[in-house]
Formats: sequence, C-alpha cells, structure tokens
Amino acid sequence: MLVNAYFIKLDSCQLPPRDLAVSVFLNLSKFNMPLTMPHLLELFVDSYFIEKKKRLRQCLQEPLDCGPVFHFSEPWEGLLSGYCTVLEDPLDGYFKLYYRGLSDGNLECSDGEVTCLALSHNGVEWFRPNLGLHKWLNRKSTNIILANNTPDSHNFTPFLDSSPTTLSHQRYKALAGVAPSGLNAYFSADGINWTNPYSKPVLTTGMFDSQNVAFWSSSEQKYVCFMRTWTGEGFSGIRTISRSTSTDFSSWTVPRRMSFGRIPLEHLYTNQTQPYPRAQQIYIGLAARFMPERQVITTEEALELSVDPSYYRDCSDVVLITSRGGNRYHRAVRQAFLKPGIGLENWVSRTNFPALGFIHTKPDEISFYMNKNYAQPNAYLSRFSFPLDRLGYLEASDSYGELITKSIPISSQDDLHLNLSTSAAGSCFVALLDENDATVSQFDMSSCLELIGNELSKPVRWLSSNGVSLRIGDSGLSSVKLHIRLLDARLFAFSLCSTDR
Repeated sequence: MLVNAYFIKLDSCQLPPRDLAVSVFLNLSKFNMPLTMPHLLELFVDSYFIEKKKRLRQCLQEPLDCGPVFHFSEPWEGLLSGYCTVLEDPLDGYFKLYYRGLSDGNLECSDGEVTCLALSHNGVEWFRPNLGLHKWLNRKSTNIILANNTPDSHNFTPFLDSSPTTLSHQRYKALAGVAPSGLNAYFSADGINWTNPYSKPVLTTGMFDSQNVAFWSSSEQKYVCFMRTWTGEGFSGIRTISRSTSTDFSSWTVPRRMSFGRIPLEHLYTNQTQPYPRAQQIYIGLAARFMPERQVITTEEALELSVDPSYYRDCSDVVLITSRGGNRYHRAVRQAFLKPGIGLENWVSRTNFPALGFIHTKPDEISFYMNKNYAQPNAYLSRFSFPLDRLGYLEASDSYGELITKSIPISSQDDLHLNLSTSAAGSCFVALLDENDATVSQFDMSSCLELIGNELSKPVRWLSSNGVSLRIGDSGLSSVKLHIRLLDARLFAFSLCSTDR
C-alpha cells in the first residue's frame, strides 16, 4: 500500500516529525523490541565452517513474496526507475528508499535522470516526502534529492557509514557515476542534503555501468566497494564484478576482479553485496543474473505488455553469492535464489533486479526488495521476506545426516543455540569434539537432549551423569568442534550467546 497523502514541507529540508508519521502508520512499537545479538552467528550460506558432512544437502531458503509496496508513478520516475537502495537510520527511525527516476522519453545518463527518496516506518508502507529541493517542470512538491548532476543520478548508491571514526556530517556516504567520468563520492549528515567534496572522481578504473556498492567492513576495518567491470575491453565480454578498498573513502586500491571458483562466469548485472546485518563477517550478494538475448516473450506479447521496445529480448533472475573478504565469491548453491514469477511481465529485460539492503521488518523477519515490471507502465518495487537468519540450510532426509564443523572458539559463559526446523518425526543431536576429534566427556550424543521443533534460536543442552543440565561453556575447553546429527530436519545457523549461570 502506497501512502501519497502525507506530504509535509519543511524549510530546513529535514524529515517530517516522527510523531506526525506515527498516526499514518501502524503502531510499530513491537518492531522496536531488542533482538538477541549473539557474539558469534554463522549462517549455512557457504561452507566456511563445514569440515565434513555426510548425507546432507545444502540448499537456499525460498523467500516469501509479500507483494508490491511502491509504484513508480510520478512523472519524474517512470517505467525505467531502478537501482534502488533501502536502509534504516536508527537516529531518525526511518527506513529510506533511494532510487533513480527517469521520466518517459528521456535517455539513461541524461539530464532526465534524478535521484529520489521515499520513507517508511515499517518497510511496508512508503510515502514520498515533499522535500522542496528540486522542482519538476511546474511541480514544486517533489521527493527529488539530486537533479542536474549527470551521470551520477544514473546509479547513485548510498550507505550508512558504521565506521567508529566517521564524522557526523559524513554519516551517509555514496558512490555514483559511470565511465568515462568515474565514480564520485558524496557525503551527507541526514541522507537528504548531499555534497561532493572532491574535484575529481575517487575511482576511475572500471565501466561502472550498473549499481556500484560500498560499505564499511567491520571485519576488514576498511571501506569496500564492489563495482561493475567487464571481462573484455570497454563494454565487451561478460558483465562481472571487481573489488576495491579504501581506508579513507578518498584513495582507493586498483580494482581486482572477483573470482567465482569453479563456477563458469555468467553475466551478473548487479551484485548488491552487503554485510549480513546480524553477522557482518559474511557478505551476502543478491546478484541479478542477466541472460542476454535469451528471449522468452514474442514481439506481439511485448506490445500487449506495453514494454519498452528495447527491453524484452533478454531475461534475468537472482543468484546468491557470498564473500568473507578478499577477491573471491562463494556460491554454495548454483541454482537460482529467486526465479521469475508466473506471468510474461516477469520475463522481460532487467526486471527481477534486487534492491540493495536487508532490513528488519519484524523481530523475527528480514526483508529485501526487488524491481518488478521493469520498462512497463506499471513498474513497481516488491517486498520479499525470510525468517531471521534463514537464507540457506543443510538438510537431512529420512536417514541421518552428519555434520562436523571446524573448530569454534568458546568461553565459559557461552551458550550454543541452533536455528533449525524438524518434522514431527525428525530430530537433532549435538556432540562436542576436542582438537583431536575425540568426543568430550559428558557432551556426547547420548547426553544431548533431543532437539525437535521449528525455532529460530533453540538452546542446546546436555544432561550430566548426576542430572545437571550443561551448556557448551561448561565443557572447560577454549575451542570445540560441533558434531551434529540430523534426521528429517533443516539446520540454518548456529550461534553463541554469552549468558550468566
């Protein structure tokens, strides 16, 4: 549902007062419940912590399509609106949607492109604030934050800087631009009023003809940028991804192409690589896989859809890629993460492109967004969701599957939790192994209390010989391996939380 009635003009170009917005939206106080943040959370989206596995299949979670949340219906937006970014600012309490507007009849990378902002308090209902920064023809009430800055509005991509040393007037940062101009850096205190403090681009090696994403990496302690490059000269070869890093957001390393291991190169139009919110050591990329000249719909069908004549001879879907730093992506599952939906409108060029950003829309739910019906008159943004920390999983069928993890550092205060689901007849048991792969006394499978159910954070307990309930921290070791046995069950993640006895 799109709320259009709430347009408030403030001379300072700041956001509307929060108490006014609350009356428009649902009471979302329950969404501000504190989330349990483990000091170690590992998702089974890659094989990083897997030492051995037997009779286990690695799979991807199928997100829930929650439907349209924002239509690109204003005259400065148009059917080619895209390159969306969604983020949450904890200081003002708003979810913010940044996107490119391109009015009908204008070309990409022309003065017809603008950068727009929409707001939400719940990630479901969005509205356009009247910022009064830029007019559109005779319209004074717009949500445009950047205009007349070709080509930077083509792919303006902001993020909230989580670096502990960032300055208050540079809380928001962004990169924007294409070759040959390069990527320009932008700063903002509020995400609305932006400045470009440099006289030249900060990155020039690359074609940049897509969404180029940057963030502060807490695990690497530097800024990281994943950008569009090609395998050939100029715009030739295969669309791929390169990486550059910086300590100050001004001077960047020479970009290096990302590798994908043994997986053949495919056209990846956008990469949308970002730290997972609750496990920032894992970078998750929801990449738009582009299939050039793989035409699904006919010219007659394209006419019925009123799709732009240049945008129906290709198709695309979404693949999930991960990284933990360095110049390699991991793709644990080669199948698509999200396939095009039912209906010919889902099989045109450059639709099904994910937005950048994961946000909490409920305490037990994370959402992301996707451009739908691209190059069609009813272009919109759709929301997708998945249960907390459930992006990928290891699955055992009707025979026992076994997993042994790599060594995990623990302390005496630690409590082990599993994110898992079983059938009514399924089960899960856990044993601890020491550095010699020997089972730790009192922490064997037979002492483990059976885990059954469907829970996002289920504590693991062992029963000692004298009937005392034991946690992983009671093992007396500084590191252990987990030996997990599953039956008709899925294991999504494990976590360690520090708790008092």
